[in-house]
Amino acid sequence: MTVFSPKDAAGVLEIVRWAAAEEEALELVGGGSRRALGRPVQTAHTLDLAALSGIVAYEPEELVLTALPGTPMAEIGALLASRGQQLAFEPPDWGPLLGGPAGRGTLGGTLATNLAGPRRLTAGAARDHFLGFAAVSGRGEAFKAGGKVVKNVTGYDLMKPMAGAFGTLAAFTEVTVKVLPAPECVRTLVVGGLDDAAAIRAMAAAMKSPHEVSAAAHLPAGVAAGGVTGPATALRLEGFEASVGPRAAALARLLAPFGPVDALETEASRRLWAAVRDVEPFAAEPARTVWKLSVMPSEGSAVAARVAAQVDARAFYDWAGGLVWLSVAGDGDGGAAVVRGALRDGHATMIRAPEPVRAAVPPFHPQAQPLAALSARVKASFDPRGILNPGRMVAGR
Repeated sequence: MTVFSPKDAAGVLEIVRWAAAEEEALELVGGGSRRALGRPVQTAHTLDLAALSGIVAYEPEELVLTALPGTPMAEIGALLASRGQQLAFEPPDWGPLLGGPAGRGTLGGTLATNLAGPRRLTAGAARDHFLGFAAVSGRGEAFKAGGKVVKNVTGYDLMKPMAGAFGTLAAFTEVTVKVLPAPECVRTLVVGGLDDAAAIRAMAAAMKSPHEVSAAAHLPAGVAAGGVTGPATALRLEGFEASVGPRAAALARLLAPFGPVDALETEASRRLWAAVRDVEPFAAEPARTVWKLSVMPSEGSAVAARVAAQVDARAFYDWAGGLVWLSVAGDGDGGAAVVRGALRDGHATMIRAPEPVRAAVPPFHPQAQPLAALSARVKASFDPRGILNPGRMVAGR
């Protein structure tokens, strides 16, 4: 296998132009922490973007950061924290979940996969904080989209299709994101002893309240994260202490009918939500397949119960029950028939499974025919020869 490691945008352009002319496929990688996501890519060449690393511009007062795509998330997080800021979509670190080390994720990879953590409920996904980029398409053409200001309406909003395309449309050479102030105080209220259905009712009540809950998760019995062992239903409040205190007291009164309510202060809260974000409960079970289900919050516990009635499965819930994490035992199809058959609506993504399973079973939920046709046309417009990460999202080029 040939590994190309360009040092700048011009080098990326040269390599992709060669690949397009020769119709040679390229696997795009940065830190490699998400390489096991999606279908296995079979190529003779790798385009390693790790050397394109560094902060290009950071303007705290304007809430904007521009960096090269190979910049480690750890470096970006440390820089933002030094100025009391953050990436509000709470990007997860799935390195340990996918069998690798922690701290290998890059900004380009985070945006390409459109990952977001528990604050997705209130702050949106990565694509909602993606302001602009420079990239090289599969045609071997350099192009730019968006801008370097928060309020930008220039041209088409190409950030949306690029976020979540898993590098199948273009190779980033520079990206710009919106940053926001980090909360001064974090407090988590934990309701103990609830079963899954009652927990989802409690989370729904909290989310409908005026108390500005920024995250809601439930750990069933036997599931632990960040030092908290289930059954535990966690509701997070953030902001200034003068605001968080009264809101926490009011929310505790609202939750009291559901069960006993305890509180976690700032550092304990951060440990818990980092563990939920990174799917810590299932990271140490490499033999089990991990699924991410996006459903209506009111349906989360029912879907998990239907799966558990047919296979050995354990679950926990984020996004107030709308995100169901499943750990499924067994080989074969990794539980795909059972998991997807349990859905009445929503979609199921296979996050972790052995390579042969990911090659045989579509990891991403099958699209309806009209949407699949539209996706194919978008792919053809950016990468007509199918040279960028072929097969990562759907079989074939």
